[in-house]
Amino acid sequence: MSSIWKYQARRLKQMIDANNETQAHLYMERLLLFPIDIQDKIIEDISHLPHCNSDAVATILGHYSIFELK
Repeated sequence: MSSIWKYQARRLKQMIDANNETQAHLYMERLLLFPIDIQDKIIEDISHLPHCNSDAVATILGHYSIFELK
């Protein structure tokens, strides 16, 4: 997992921990280029983590950032 994903995960986690969902959506849309429907899934997955840390959040971001090639 790259250090870039870990940094982005820390920033996103801080926004979600602060209950600043609007900022989290803007961050994912503008900086991470995630569409709105995927943003909701990411926030939902993060909110259900048993141990929310940067590595776990980075794993979720990585999961949604990989587009299936056909």
